Amino acid sequence: MDLEDTLLMMPGPVPVAPRVLRAMSKPMINHRGAEFAAMYDDCCEILADVFQTKNDVLIISGSGTAAMEAAVGCTTGKDDVVITLENGKFGERFKKIASRYGKVNPLENEWGRSFDLAEVEKKLEEGAKSITLIHNETSVGIQNPAKEIGKLAKENDALFIMDGVTTIGGDAVKTDDWGIDIAVVGSQKCIAAPPGLSMVSVSERAFEVMDEMEKLPYYLDLKAYKKSGDKSQTPYTPAVPLFFGLQEALHIVKEEGMDARIKRHATCAEAVRAAAVAMGIEMFPQLNDEHSQYSNTVTAMKAPEGVSGNDIKKDMLARGIIIAGGQDHLSGKIFRIGSMGNVQPKDIMLTIQELEVVLKKRGIIPSIGAGTEAASEVLDTLL
Repeated sequence: MDLEDTLLMMPGPVPVAPRVLRAMSKPMINHRGAEFAAMYDDCCEILADVFQTKNDVLIISGSGTAAMEAAVGCTTGKDDVVITLENGKFGERFKKIASRYGKVNPLENEWGRSFDLAEVEKKLEEGAKSITLIHNETSVGIQNPAKEIGKLAKENDALFIMDGVTTIGGDAVKTDDWGIDIAVVGSQKCIAAPPGLSMVSVSERAFEVMDEMEKLPYYLDLKAYKKSGDKSQTPYTPAVPLFFGLQEALHIVKEEGMDARIKRHATCAEAVRAAAVAMGIEMFPQLNDEHSQYSNTVTAMKAPEGVSGNDIKKDMLARGIIIAGGQDHLSGKIFRIGSMGNVQPKDIMLTIQELEVVLKKRGIIPSIGAGTEAASEVLDTLL
């Protein structure tokens, strides 16, 4: 099957707009010249609004994991305690990164189960230099309570490091209001640019902590990025074509407006959930309190009895739609449909229609139509 005929409906990377692809084909420029500086400043100005921050915004040529490591590596010494909150694959990744730099005090939940804020508070009261959180755990389709955890971190004098890789640019994230000291995002998710760049907002408090560090990473030294950023540059050679693409993608974000963008993401995810309910498919996340919620950018569903999530994924691919399966021990047990970036109601409708065909052919649902109708009723609110 021709890749141009497939529809990416996974939780990143996401389809990029043709104008973004065209922007990436521009001739190379001097990355130490005025043209690059103007592009860098333009990106940072829009990103500050997307992050909802007055803090420094820095751009790294590296994926979201690079930004995660920069955040931890620049603030953690070998004797420093980092509380890592894990209820999915990427919370586990933060734990593994932190273990390379300091001492980890993990709070490990069953994947997909929401955190008990009392347990988080108890961990913080034991003392820690920082706490890490995945705002939107795409591996299980759950959004964690960043605002509440930021408040607890501040009360216990811990740096709050948050992965907003799959919410920033598509969901409500209030970096300053929530007390996030370091927030990170990847280019290939809600911002809908190609993979390969990550963006970081860093508070003055976080920089003060870095000033006291004995050693900092080399390539991922956020102080070096700030020093260069003050001159509208990056400390090392940037991925110039990706910057062209990022700038154009951010212009699309600005043109749509964050309020409309957030509403579109939330409505598309709600439509997928409504379709799942109508087809008798269970959500995977376990929401045990009022603070956590289903993700607004990816929906994780249990594979119905009698079929593997991997089989659903394979059948959908054969019909031209790429969705995601479960990771690690969840492989085959769940399947996931992304609704981030430039996803439109027509993309959701086509995905649900094809999913119904797949499930009907496998004998999971008796007839086609209930899921499509449920999704349509939700999506009509965007018209």
